[in-house]
Amino acid sequence: MAKPPFRLGLTGSIGMGKSTTAGLFRELGVPVHDADAAVHEIYGAEGVAPVEAAFPGVTVDGRIDRARLGARVLDDDAAMKRLEAIVHPLVRARETAFLERARREGARIAVLDIPLLYETGGEGRVDAVVVVSAPESVQRARVLARPDMTAEKFAAILSRQMPDSEKRRRADHVIDTGRGIPAAREQVAALLKRLAGDQD
Repeated sequence: MAKPPFRLGLTGSIGMGKSTTAGLFRELGVPVHDADAAVHEIYGAEGVAPVEAAFPGVTVDGRIDRARLGARVLDDDAAMKRLEAIVHPLVRARETAFLERARREGARIAVLDIPLLYETGGEGRVDAVVVVSAPESVQRARVLARPDMTAEKFAAILSRQMPDSEKRRRADHVIDTGRGIPAAREQVAALLKRLAGDQD
């Protein structure tokens, strides 16, 4: 029976290049479970009924409308906790199925891409944590270049995230995306080589 893969938690604050880094792991043949993508799927499937029951009026054409839902929970801690209590177990179930699939396929390493990994206590579910980071000026420029992003919305999102300096302090590994994708790819490849050596 194949042994479970080494679970690598991937996290980083908004605008740090986490999605790009997840793509680099995929490029190098590592299976990646994207918690945000799982939520997106859940909002069109098993999450529709319980989320609509908790927040009536957020369903459009049979799926949860993220903009409507966001408007209801963004500045309301109690509402956010209510939503997380519904969604987190559904995401966890998909994560468990992903890890089982990775084990069956013989993957030695599997990445769990979890945006709020530290904020939700997710480090207990992984074997090591990779934090994706970049200089604050780079982060700010990336985020404010996004459509529909404002300085106020950016500040609200940051206020719910653990400071980057604290994430880096806690991390087992840090990938710096501030010097561009080729440099980040080299860091990811070096990390995978190191982890593979540790498991031999």
